[in-house]
Amino acid sequence: VQLQASGGGLVQAGDSLRLSCVASGRTFSTYGMGWFRQGPGEEREFVAAISRSGRTTGYADSVKGRFTISRDYAKNTVYLQMNSLKPEDTAVYYCAADPSGKNSYYLTRQRYEYDYWGQGTLVTVSS
Repeated sequence: VQLQASGGGLVQAGDSLRLSCVASGRTFSTYGMGWFRQGPGEEREFVAAISRSGRTTGYADSVKGRFTISRDYAKNTVYLQMNSLKPEDTAVYYCAADPSGKNSYYLTRQRYEYDYWGQGTLVTVSS
């Protein structure tokens, strides 16, 4: 599967952005999907994930209550709605797909469980 992320940009603190990630192929509904981010000089970290059924979501504590992950099966797309952005949210955001399919409610926060990665989209939040 190929993943194409988009939607990043330069915004001010308190603004909102919606990231999109389009997946190629016909097996989108069989993948758990996740968003990760990597700030300057930092390791890539988990942001949010959604199960293949869409019924389970999980978030990093740093974004809980501000970010929302969702998926549209008709468009083979996963979204990350980011509200109340902070300068510390500045990073390259990556979408990823987990094909393990343990069950329809499963999601993971572990990078190594994601086999496919998008190219990343840069989000810059100014203070």
